[in-house]
Amino acid sequence: MKRLLILVLSLGVSALAMAAPEKLELWAYFDVESQQKVLQSIISDFNKSQSNVEVVFEYVPFENFRQKLTIGLAADTMPDLVFIDNPDNASYAGLGAFADISDLVKNWEGNGKFFPGPWKSTQYNGKQYGVPANSNCLALYYDKKALAAAGVKVPTTWDELRAAAKKLTTPNRYGLAISAVKSEEGTFQYLPWFLSTGADVTKVNSAAGVKSLAFLRSLVADKSMSQEVINWSQSDAEKQFASGRAAMMINGPWNLGAVKSDAPSLDFGIANVPRDKQYSSVLGGENLAITKTANRTAAWEFVKFFCSKEMLNKYNTAVGTFPPRSDAIGPKDIWSTDPYLAGFAEQLKTAMPRGPHPRWPEISNALSQALQKGLLAVATPQAALDEAQAAIAKALK
Repeated sequence: MKRLLILVLSLGVSALAMAAPEKLELWAYFDVESQQKVLQSIISDFNKSQSNVEVVFEYVPFENFRQKLTIGLAADTMPDLVFIDNPDNASYAGLGAFADISDLVKNWEGNGKFFPGPWKSTQYNGKQYGVPANSNCLALYYDKKALAAAGVKVPTTWDELRAAAKKLTTPNRYGLAISAVKSEEGTFQYLPWFLSTGADVTKVNSAAGVKSLAFLRSLVADKSMSQEVINWSQSDAEKQFASGRAAMMINGPWNLGAVKSDAPSLDFGIANVPRDKQYSSVLGGENLAITKTANRTAAWEFVKFFCSKEMLNKYNTAVGTFPPRSDAIGPKDIWSTDPYLAGFAEQLKTAMPRGPHPRWPEISNALSQALQKGLLAVATPQAALDEAQAAIAKALK
C-alpha cells in the first residue's frame, strides 16, 4: 500500500512538472510608472489566458539596453521577446538577433491594419522582424493668439512657413523653434524636412536633400529661427514656445503636458509639419520582436495578444502614445476627441521610420553633423551633405 501511495505521489509530481508552463522572458526599458503598470496588467491578462506559456517581464535601463542585448546575442543568452526602439529594429535584424516572422504575420488578422510608417520599421530585406507596439511623431505647435495678431494662417507649405515665421518674428520672439543638437535628437527633428522633399537617407547629398538643409538655413539667415537651435533639445524648444519666445515649434506629444504646465493660459494648436512635396514626419516608438533563440510559436502568441487592437488601445491610452494600428483608434477614443492628440494622430499617417537601416547610427550621426554645419554656415548645405554622404558611403561598405 505504501509503495502504491509513493508511486501515485511520484506520478503526481512528474505530471505537475510536465504541466509547468514555459517561461518567456520579456525585456523592456520602460521606466515610467504608467508604462510598467499597464504592461504588467497586459502580461497578467495574457498569462491567465494561457496554460502552457508564462511571460516574465524584466526591466533593463535604456542606457544599458543595446549593450546587454548585443552581449546576449554574442553569448546566446538573449531573452525571448524585446520591446525595441524602432530605428534599432533593422540593426538587430541585420545582426541576426531577431526571428523572421513573415510566415506568421502573413495570415494574422492584424496584417494590413497598421500605419505604413510603423509597419515599415519592422521590416528588413523584405522580411518581417517584429510588430509595431506604440508610436509617436513630430508636428507643428502654433500659438493661436500670436498668429491671429500677426494676421497669418497656420502654414501648410514651406513658402507659407517662411512668410509666417518672418512675420511672427519680433525683437523678443522668433517665428519658429526646433531642436538641432548634434545627436539622434537633432536628426529626429531634421528628418521631417528632409523626407518632405522625397530625399533618401542613403543619398543625402541629392538635390532634394540639399534643398531641405538650405530651407532650414534660410530661416536662421533671416532671423526667423535662432541659431541657438543647434544647442536646444526638444525640451529647450518647448521652453521657448511656452514662454512666448517662439510663436511656433516642432515637437512631439510627449511635450504636451509640459506646455500645459509651463503656460496654462496659452491657446495653442497642433498641425502637420509644413510640406515641400509631401507632408512628412518622423516616427518614434517601439516594436515588439521575437529573438532568434526563442520558442517562436509560443512567443508569437504573446505578440498577437499584445498587438491586438484591444490591447494596443489599452496600452497606448494609458501611456499617452499612439496605437500604430489604425483600427485601434476609434471615433470616441482620446486620439480622436482630444484636439491636440487628434492633430498628432493626423500627422502620424505620414510619419516614416528612421531608416530602417542596419547602419542607422552612422547615418544619423552624419546627418546631425551636416545639420549643425549647415545651420552655422560653416559649410554650404551642399558641402555639409557631401561630407555626410562620404561618411555614410564609408559606413555602408
